Amino acid sequence: MQISEALIAATVAGAAAVFGPAAWAFDGTRSPSDQISAVEAFRNGAQALKQGEKAKALTSLQYAAENGHPLAQWKLGQMYARGDGVTRDDLRAFEYYSRIANSHAEDRPDAPGARIVSSALVALGHYYLDGIPNSAVRSDPSRAWEMFHYAATYFADPDAQYDLARLYLEGTGAPRSPRQAVRWLSLAAHKSQYQAQALLGAILFKGEHVRRQASRGLMWLTLARDSAVAADDAWITELYDTAFKQATDDERAVALIYLERWMKHRRD
Repeated sequence: MQISEALIAATVAGAAAVFGPAAWAFDGTRSPSDQISAVEAFRNGAQALKQGEKAKALTSLQYAAENGHPLAQWKLGQMYARGDGVTRDDLRAFEYYSRIANSHAEDRPDAPGARIVSSALVALGHYYLDGIPNSAVRSDPSRAWEMFHYAATYFADPDAQYDLARLYLEGTGAPRSPRQAVRWLSLAAHKSQYQAQALLGAILFKGEHVRRQASRGLMWLTLARDSAVAADDAWITELYDTAFKQATDDERAVALIYLERWMKHRRD
């Protein structure tokens, strides 16, 4: 999940404006000067990252994270999960994401920092789904479902909605329910979650679990294909190519009309 520059700026400018005073002190005993130093440490860490000084950034971000700065915790979780500037360590990433979830899961869903919290919950869901080798974090699909479901419902997170739909389709962590899966895919697709658009499009085009809507499905697949840029998105292009070849001329024409309406709606 991408975190906007506006959100980062708001976080640096004032802790209370984004998360409230409690976000900056785990034990509730830190003074205002300590709170400011956590924000300043994050500012320094972000600047060091921008300049490519990752060792310096790591020190500053760790200080900020230990003093309760959620965005620093999130950034460190990302770094350790990806091995970006540090040795990849999924357990450390899990721990940083857990701090955010434990402290902020009940933050208002309309707060600017809610995107950070829901992102952390989604990351935890994936860790619970697969487990972390050589650690106490075992595969626990039911726990993964809880993480995705909470982020999907309370925070209306589109990535969580997509992941939750996959669990319902596969019957993993919860009873198999294609109907629930299609519902969650639709919610995520309408928020431009391109993987959900691809999966929903394929389901509609084939008429799996629902009444066949080939043109509508091709529209979603087209949108997904246009957003699929990651190395592991080849499956989306394959779904689109297969559907496009199988579609009739009339189905393609109607899909184009649907697509134009979608683009106009997004512009408006």
